[in-house]
Amino acid sequence: MVYKGDLEIDPRGMIYEAYRMEPITVADARVIFLDWAMEAAKADMRADLELLLRTYGQHAPDHPMTQVIKEGLSQSAIKGRRGGRSGRMRG
Repeated sequence: MVYKGDLEIDPRGMIYEAYRMEPITVADARVIFLDWAMEAAKADMRADLELLLRTYGQHAPDHPMTQVIKEGLSQSAIKGRRGGRSGRMRG
């Protein structure tokens, strides 16, 4: 069996493998992250992102995936809806 990391929140090893890709751009990292997030979507995404950052990001602070995960964390801090009919009706 091929080792793909040991995080339950990354069962296909997408984030694990992204950290091993050379070269990888921020745009590539965003595509991988979006694919992972759509599969892993659940109530506590912030906790999952923090775990990814602790597990992988601390060893690669300048990696594009670390940047994308940090962006995801900052976006998860925004409260409320930001679009759709609800967003258009405000104001």
